[in-house]
Order: sequence, then C-alpha cells, then structure tokens
Amino acid sequence: MQHLDFTPLYKSTVGFDHLFNLLDNTGHIEKTTTTYPPYNIQKFDENTYRISMAVAGFTDDEIDIEIKEQSLQVVGDKTPAEDIEYLHQGIANRAFKRNFQLADHVEVTGAKLENGLLHIDLKREIPEKMKARKISIVKQETPRTIQAD
Repeated sequence: MQHLDFTPLYKSTVGFDHLFNLLDNTGHIEKTTTTYPPYNIQKFDENTYRISMAVAGFTDDEIDIEIKEQSLQVVGDKTPAEDIEYLHQGIANRAFKRNFQLADHVEVTGAKLENGLLHIDLKREIPEKMKARKISIVKQETPRTIQAD
C-alpha cells in the first residue's frame, strides 16, 4: 500500500489531526488481521447504525462490550468445557477481540444477543451547539442629523 503524507494538510486545517492520524494508522494494519468473528455494519439512516457480529455458541455473560475514548471494543472469552470429546469441531469457540473506531458524537444505544448474532446499535447525536444554524443580520439605523438654519 502506498503511504500518503498528510503534512501539508496540517498547515491549513485545525482540529482534524485525529482524522489524519486515523487515516495514517489504517495503512499500518497488519495483513494477518483476523476475520473472526464475521460482522456486518448497517446504516439505517443519516445517524443510525448497527454492528452485527456472528457469535454462535457465546452467551451474554461471555461477551464484554466497552467504549474507551472513541473506540468500541467487543471481547468474547469462551472457556471450553474439558469433559466434551469432539469427533468433529466445526463451530469456532475461540476467544476474540474486535475494535471499531467511532466517529465523534457516536454513542452506543443498546446491545442484544439474538439467534447467535450480537447486535450493537449506534446513533450519532450532534450537540445542539454544533448543528448548523442561521445567523440573522441586524440592520443598524442610520443616525439622523439635524441641520441648523
């Protein structure tokens, strides 16, 4: 992958350094990135999202969801039963850790485990003071001068 230099953008922008760092770090992701468990990211509308992860065999007690700064981390820790003898084991019961970078003002609104899928609902809620608003221009009256005769 080709490395992009964001240095020129630092001179003309303010407050976007975290975005440039995020873009820069995506180029350094190892090629051995795990694909387990598989997941989908859905977008329902402008501000509503859902992450669905296939976690068959895990209970809600074995899954931990944590938000730290702008990162959502989902950890599954399954302790295999030692008294079971498998003739074939095709269902993965291994531990996992998935990280998702969240944009500013994206909050987790809920999580549920349903039919082997973990659904994590997300919503972007922009604070009122950061939303676009119309600024009216106040007209100043021109001062009247009284002319002396």
